[in-house]
Amino acid sequence: MSNNLEDRIYNLAKDIAEDYGYDLVEVSLLGRGKRMILRVYIDKEGGVTLNDCEFFSRRFENILDIEDPIQGPYTLEVSSPGLDRPLKRLEDFRKNIGKLIRLITRQKIDNQNFFIGRITGITEDSLMLQTKEGKKEVIIPIDAIDRANLEIEIK
Repeated sequence: MSNNLEDRIYNLAKDIAEDYGYDLVEVSLLGRGKRMILRVYIDKEGGVTLNDCEFFSRRFENILDIEDPIQGPYTLEVSSPGLDRPLKRLEDFRKNIGKLIRLITRQKIDNQNFFIGRITGITEDSLMLQTKEGKKEVIIPIDAIDRANLEIEIK
């Protein structure tokens, strides 16, 4: 999917999410031709229900029908990001300070590119992570992060 199309769909979804009190977590368009799937992940304080997904889906479908950004048929799927939700935006990291995350970097930091630890702080360009073993705090540049997800904690 081109960045232009991706941005357009994301912005349409974000407008709907903001209008109805949801956080837009991720939008992705997968596949080609008649097998395209548009996946939208939403969240809200206290979690997302099936009714929330249905409600959002109906509103978003109406906008997609009017704006028609995707050429050809596709299937729209709206769901919760799950317990191990992805962290993509700076705001996602801010909201989850104190929580355990799993993170992969594009380049090695302290001779590794896979980390599990608790977010202890964040700036505009760095994330502070207390390693799971609690032995050290690692400073990770935001632009070095390839993927990050919340880590499921069983208490």
